[in-house]
Amino acid sequence: MQRTEPMNLVYIMADQHRRDAMGCAGHPLVQTPNLDGLAARGVRFTHAYTNCPICVPARASFATGRYVNQIGYWDNGTPYDGRVPSWGHRLGEQGHHVTTIGKLHYRGVRDDTGFPDQRIPMHVHKGEGDVFGMVRDPVQRVPGSRKRILNAGPGESDYSHYDRAITEASVRWLHDEAPQYAAPWVLFVSLTCPHPPLRAPQEFYDLYPLDSVTLPDTFTAREWSNHPAIASLRTRNELDEELDETTVRKAIATYYGLCSFTDAHVGEVLRAIDDAGLAGTTRIIYTSDHGEMMGEHGHWGKSSMYESSVGIPFIMAGPDLPTGRVATENVSLVDSFPTILDGVGAGLEPEDMNIPGLSLWSVAVGDTTPQRTVFSEYHAAGSPTGIFMTRGERYKYVHYVGMPPELYDLDTDPEERHNLAAVPDYQGMREACERELRTIVDPEAVDAAAKAHQQAMIAAHGGLDSVVAAGPPFVQGTPTPAEFLIHRPDDDIKQ
Repeated sequence: MQRTEPMNLVYIMADQHRRDAMGCAGHPLVQTPNLDGLAARGVRFTHAYTNCPICVPARASFATGRYVNQIGYWDNGTPYDGRVPSWGHRLGEQGHHVTTIGKLHYRGVRDDTGFPDQRIPMHVHKGEGDVFGMVRDPVQRVPGSRKRILNAGPGESDYSHYDRAITEASVRWLHDEAPQYAAPWVLFVSLTCPHPPLRAPQEFYDLYPLDSVTLPDTFTAREWSNHPAIASLRTRNELDEELDETTVRKAIATYYGLCSFTDAHVGEVLRAIDDAGLAGTTRIIYTSDHGEMMGEHGHWGKSSMYESSVGIPFIMAGPDLPTGRVATENVSLVDSFPTILDGVGAGLEPEDMNIPGLSLWSVAVGDTTPQRTVFSEYHAAGSPTGIFMTRGERYKYVHYVGMPPELYDLDTDPEERHNLAAVPDYQGMREACERELRTIVDPEAVDAAAKAHQQAMIAAHGGLDSVVAAGPPFVQGTPTPAEFLIHRPDDDIKQ
């Protein structure tokens, strides 16, 4: 196995960027020249996954290197607070500097999350996040959800302004501050786009004429999945009735525009690395916290185990990595914890030895690695039950507590239109997949634990009627920081 030499790391995370929405991933329309260039001089993973397809739990899992059920950050109302050690803690303890710029989605700046140097951080709303989303039985409709699709189009949003500020701060840090650190450092650049609101700056929206946009095969109601959990998500988001073709085309064009907008900012960061003379001593990782359904199966957003929601881009590049390599190994966000530590020359602590991830540097260079099963789970808004997924070399199994399972052959059915779970010829495969899932997690016990926590939180906020009456704190996304300032733990900031 090739040794990993300690080196600086710039880790870039977008928000809600689906795996296939890049030119380097073979998309015929989406223009991402900077990410394409990064993949051409690095390694692109084709089977990368989030461990939870919604923001707050995904980011808690990413920070700690553990599955959501192991750490108890279940939903967007249970933000990371430092209770479980992060890779930031480990790096700080071993003398490596970490700066984060942009979205973290933790509870707040005062918590010891292992990231003391947070620049213009976005955390959850009022330190609480979405308690309304904890109401899962009965699932609540979110007024205004449909409008975020109907109103898609060209324009600016707080998120586009925020991403410009994040990029500017990142470029400045690379030029002015990176040279002062002797030990390898980590810069975590966390962008908010292409997450809604679906407003793409005009020059990027104009890249995608509506007549060039291809509609998803499953965007019409007659093609929708009839699984009760997916129907529940559509109901929550006011998508019970199908959208017309023009609306869908406009929303997809806007999303593509936001992907290109994000790519442009990635390009600015990559150029800053080169201009600052850091290219020979710095590796780069690009990924996202989860994907985006973009109208498939009548669903927009994330929160499901379809590939478009749970699949993420993952690109690694650096002076010691292969160029233009496409890796087909299964990887997931929990691999980031050991990958980050290994990359800068830091070590795991004894209590980290049972983390589910592994360092990906040796995988990236092509060392033989057994194909792994990746795991994801969902216990949050819109789902009346716990959802668990495993993806092996060919088959994906989705387990719903108290509901019918799903089984897809991703080789022959990449669009996941044919559920094989009840097909007699696939009974043995379904049973084998369920057995493997149960070696990772006890679905019933975990589902009960998540719901017990959520019920307690609802009670603490005045009970079901009070939480429902208060409604969701936001529809389009978490508000950006009130001012784009450098926030440090000793600042007097109201959360």
